[in-house]
Amino acid sequence: MSVEATWALRRPRVTPVGHGRAEEPQISTREPIIQEPEGPEPEATRRAAGVTESTRANRGWWDRNADEYQVEHGTFLGDDRFVWCPEGLDEVEAELLGPPEELKGKDVLEIGAGAAQCSRWLAAQGARPVALDLSHRQLQHALRIGAPFPLVCAEAGVLPFADASFDLACSAYGALPFVADPRLVLREVRRVLRPGGRFVFSVTHPIRWAFPDEPGPEGLSVASSYFDRTPYVEQDDEGRAVYVEHHRTLGDRVRDVVASGLTLVDLVEPEWPAWNTSEWGGWSPLRGNLIPGTAIFVCVRD
Repeated sequence: MSVEATWALRRPRVTPVGHGRAEEPQISTREPIIQEPEGPEPEATRRAAGVTESTRANRGWWDRNADEYQVEHGTFLGDDRFVWCPEGLDEVEAELLGPPEELKGKDVLEIGAGAAQCSRWLAAQGARPVALDLSHRQLQHALRIGAPFPLVCAEAGVLPFADASFDLACSAYGALPFVADPRLVLREVRRVLRPGGRFVFSVTHPIRWAFPDEPGPEGLSVASSYFDRTPYVEQDDEGRAVYVEHHRTLGDRVRDVVASGLTLVDLVEPEWPAWNTSEWGGWSPLRGNLIPGTAIFVCVRD
């Protein structure tokens, strides 16, 4: 979910062409969270943003906004569920990492873990998870809820683990939507996976880039080019990026996986379920029943 991802699980964003409205906040089931005061409203634009700038901006953004994110989405995510996306696809039913009974004893790396809800579910199945996130504040929320497993604050593109350390890796909207060079992350994941290891990650479906990020009818008309890969950037008054999100087409994502030495074995596009009546940023039943919102890539290291 997480870097932060989460979900580019996608945070409410300020506007340029057609981005961002938030749902009403939900109340956390845990103790109250102290919110930091908000600063000036950033300017939203589209411009180039490299690896260093993107990392610095997104670390700062998630540290500042982790409290609000957990208040707003904590009830939906739960404390110990493994939810892949705003559609509500649960690993219990999806089994994208394999049958739950086969997770026992497996070493699993969660990338962009946020408050480590997915890792907590994995631990309950008998796995040995490690929860990694760029944001120190998100990992403090993992501690607040409870984390009987290692928490690591580090960049996804420079994983602080030895080669072949994990049987599985997963990322529910963590890291990959926010990095300027996703191949750095994918190559690092391949490095730390054991032969035959599986990596499953979810991101915003690339087709969504062409539509305004709105849950209502205004989010159903194409507003920009699907092929425009210029990053979405929020910047302060001095032009410094404070949030960056990167777009890759579906073909880009596939090529990134292949070029990183992984084998793509499945591409899942979750349909919107009838039970889910909630909105999450630009996700809604209206849009979800018409266009895909999430793409989940299931990859294996040979």
